Amino acid sequence: MSDRVVIITGAANGIGLACVRRFLEDGYKVVMGDLDEAAGAQALSDLGVDEKRAIFVPCDVSKTLDVHNLVAETQNVFGHIDVLINNAGIAIKGGALDLSAEDFDRVLSVNLRGAFLVSKAVIQNMVEEIEQREDRSRLADRPYSIINMSSVNDTVALPDYLAYSISKGGLKQMTKALALELAPFGIRVNAIGPGSVKTAMLGHVVGESEAMNRIKARTPLGRVAQADEVASVAAFLASEDASYVTGETIYVDGGRLALNYTMPLPMSQEP
Repeated sequence: MSDRVVIITGAANGIGLACVRRFLEDGYKVVMGDLDEAAGAQALSDLGVDEKRAIFVPCDVSKTLDVHNLVAETQNVFGHIDVLINNAGIAIKGGALDLSAEDFDRVLSVNLRGAFLVSKAVIQNMVEEIEQREDRSRLADRPYSIINMSSVNDTVALPDYLAYSISKGGLKQMTKALALELAPFGIRVNAIGPGSVKTAMLGHVVGESEAMNRIKARTPLGRVAQADEVASVAAFLASEDASYVTGETIYVDGGRLALNYTMPLPMSQEP
């Protein structure tokens, strides 16, 4: 077990929980942040690790006080922060004609403002630690990393998920801007853009063969991803193997963005 510490938001389910499992396997100490306290407590119990390896902190990333508490508790328990994964996100269906201003604000407050608030708090801690070092000659070799969970919808839009598409487009630009700002400190900032992933967010179509066929038809690999396939990319971006990677978005989409037409689904493939 190393002394490296990662904060993962939206950690109680789906991709976030898969990241928790992967980073624990890689020897990290993990701080799980999520609004769903019951799911977070259950996930922590299921992991079967003690408080020396992982803790859960209730957190609504859109609220400044919650974010402050998340970072403060991380410092109190583990003493420092090496990696942040901004995974918390929501999607509310609706386009310009039927999406309320309140729902629009809610999506952006979690997906974009929340990522900014957590990043800002974590960056302040990272920079303070860096500036206390006497030897700053090899900052590029340091493991500090911020990973934003974006989406293929930062590039291709969904007309009936207007706010979600906008929030992910903004997150992609924030990733680039932060990467430039933080490069002098050796803090790398990247994003992951998943395509269709087998999580609760996709749950409403998993049992519908027609909907699943549409998803497969737009995905050259012909299937949806598992959450741990996304987590493995997060593990790479946090590692020293990615020490020269910053300002990038890696798309875990089964080839979707490379495709400009739908592909025929082989008859042998079942949903």
